[in-house]
Amino acid sequence: MARFNLNINDELDQTLERIADQTQSTKSEILRKALTLYTVAYEAKNQGKKIGLGDGKQMTTEIVGL
Repeated sequence: MARFNLNINDELDQTLERIADQTQSTKSEILRKALTLYTVAYEAKNQGKKIGLGDGKQMTTEIVGL
């Protein structure tokens, strides 16, 4: 497994810490999941698909800028 150092600001570190605590996970695991989610979104966008949030019936929020 590769290792690398990452410099982040305090606000992002606090967000990672909060999510890790709430999910009983590690900051590394949160970042791995975030990268996986970003990869799925990136590939979908390249296929002409939209990325968004929905309630199961329709997309209520479109995510732009990825």
